[in-house]
Amino acid sequence: MNHLPASPAADTAPARTREPLVFGGIPEAEGWALAPITARDRVHFRTDRELPLEEFRRELPDGGTVSYDQGEGLYRVDGACGTASVLAEWVKAWCAGRGTATVGLRAETDVRRRAPRDLPPAFLDELCRHYLPVSLKRLQRNSSTLRLHVPDPDDLTQQVSEWILKAVGQFDEGKGVPFGAFLATQLSKWVHDLGRNAHGRTAADTENKQQKAVAAFLAEHQRRPSEKELAAYMGQSVATLRRNSQTVATLNGLRNLQSLDGVGPDGTEIMLPDAHEAPDEIMGEAEQTLLSHALTAACAPDPDARPDQRAGQPNVLGWATWYLTTWGGRTKTQLSADLGTSVRNMNVHADRVERALKTRLAELAD
Repeated sequence: MNHLPASPAADTAPARTREPLVFGGIPEAEGWALAPITARDRVHFRTDRELPLEEFRRELPDGGTVSYDQGEGLYRVDGACGTASVLAEWVKAWCAGRGTATVGLRAETDVRRRAPRDLPPAFLDELCRHYLPVSLKRLQRNSSTLRLHVPDPDDLTQQVSEWILKAVGQFDEGKGVPFGAFLATQLSKWVHDLGRNAHGRTAADTENKQQKAVAAFLAEHQRRPSEKELAAYMGQSVATLRRNSQTVATLNGLRNLQSLDGVGPDGTEIMLPDAHEAPDEIMGEAEQTLLSHALTAACAPDPDARPDQRAGQPNVLGWATWYLTTWGGRTKTQLSADLGTSVRNMNVHADRVERALKTRLAELAD
């Protein structure tokens, strides 16, 4: 007897649906619609000294707005679409008229952003409160990088809160990607950018690639690779690998400058020998010690500045530029190649050191 194959039983269980998130009494999708993302032209730039922001804002062309990222020292001027080149020329002329040099000025067209303040306050507040613990949980996999750059838990909470607001400003609800997924993607990118911002984009990328290659080799062979094996694994010559390894070693050396993070520079008293009783060699060493001490103090974070401000972070690149060119026998061109950053960027950080160092040396002279 032939039997017909049994038909699979129909799944009558109701499909599980995810309830929409509601913030401030407003469903999330409706909240984004209240402040849709819009296009504008933008000019990004840094300067060799901080601008008088209120004066700059007052004199902007009609319809222009400016924001200042204190952590990155980056200014952003927004205007209507089609005004990027005009805004760029205006910024250069305005800064030049006040003896200020612009660094890395770049015009960008059709930038899609929203201002978080345009969202209903209750909606924005509850959205940030909801996604803060979610983001901190998501970032646990990046804990080693975060501890390196943001060691204090309170500072980490503040940093992640700022990242959430940044994601709110960039999120395009029209692309069909949920905000939570967009935020998770951006968090991974911004964590990596911490190293790029602190030590140079090329150096941080080189370190990241080497770490990933070593980890992959370990997982596959249960041992660390030799130099030749790592070079082959990364598709590089041994000479290139050695050069990149030197970059990573220099980067790690800069990170380990413990004196920049402590209270040592201002809390340590340096005893100088009497010039009449000490030979020239000893006095020379004492003067170098004094200058080195003043340099380290000039690069230390300003205790009165917030940790997210540029002044509230150790000026590692400025320290390296001064110390290694003064006592290390290196040229700026060599350092630029080792650290993967431009000489111009090194000069910007070194100029900040010079201004602080002059003040320190004047205090020591008194």
